[in-house]
Amino acid sequence: MKKFVIKTFCRILILSAAITAALWFFLAQPILSSNPVSETKVDVDRLETHVKKLSINFHPRNFRQIANLEATADYIYKHFDAAGGQVETQAFEASGGLYKNVSCLFGSGDRARLIVGAHYDSHEETPGADDNASGVAGLIELAYLLGNSDLDIDVELVAYTLEEPPFFGSKSMGSYIHAKATRDQGREIIGMIALEMIGYFSDEKGSQNYPVPFFKILYPNKGNFIAIIGRTDHRSFTKQVKRGMKGASKLPVFSINAPAFITGIDFSDHRNYWHFGYDAVMVTDTAFYRNKAYHTENDTWDRLDYEKMSQVVSSLHHSILGFAKESATKPKKDVPKVN
Repeated sequence: MKKFVIKTFCRILILSAAITAALWFFLAQPILSSNPVSETKVDVDRLETHVKKLSINFHPRNFRQIANLEATADYIYKHFDAAGGQVETQAFEASGGLYKNVSCLFGSGDRARLIVGAHYDSHEETPGADDNASGVAGLIELAYLLGNSDLDIDVELVAYTLEEPPFFGSKSMGSYIHAKATRDQGREIIGMIALEMIGYFSDEKGSQNYPVPFFKILYPNKGNFIAIIGRTDHRSFTKQVKRGMKGASKLPVFSINAPAFITGIDFSDHRNYWHFGYDAVMVTDTAFYRNKAYHTENDTWDRLDYEKMSQVVSSLHHSILGFAKESATKPKKDVPKVN
């Protein structure tokens, strides 16, 4: 009887380990290969300057503060222009106000296109340093890198407004407006990457939380990595983004593809591209699962790690170059149907 109990326990243990390993491979898509560290350098001081500008000079940046949103959009526009891209604004109305997205295209405009975006508005009266001045700072510095890169694809950078409540989840989100226009124009889109809070990191044990306790078995308990978040059916695109970023800097890169009903999976602008049939992921420090100042007055510039933020940008740039190299061998995509 004792032997039977031991054998049964061992079988259950082996089965549990096998299920855990299978889930890990499905959700996290571990990649054994790694890139050499990229020689591309991102100016840490300039990242900090951008974040300070948005979170101090243009604070607050909620939907009621039209003047601050205009100043932010103008600031982004000037940097996009200085980087050498083709800059445009996309104006739209929402709740009686006039708002705008700012886009910057690198390329001829008639090739397969990769979209990288970040929202520049902030929640209520908060400074919004990590959420999401950090993403905008990364987007601006990415523009300067792309301006000096030879690309075989078009890359469009977009700074969105109205991501935050009360517009989140509505058709008035700046990213919804842009995604719909992209679909209406019939463009061939490789995919979309949303930069959503990329500046807060911690080496403290237990600093990283997750929406599901089981994830603590699969992922680190220290918030010292960058994450790529995608929907279950976008595993291929997520893996390609991750393959290009992993090892390109010293910052660890993890990914997850999970159903949208898990809290946080769709908490940014990438969600709107799903609606129009496009692959889309979020690159993030995991927001409130790590940064306890999320949507509070404590989300200030001095809490961010600009060195690690620079590594996010340089590794993302490396990933974009990887997309450009692979695009030449891939067949043209059909314009997707609206879900």
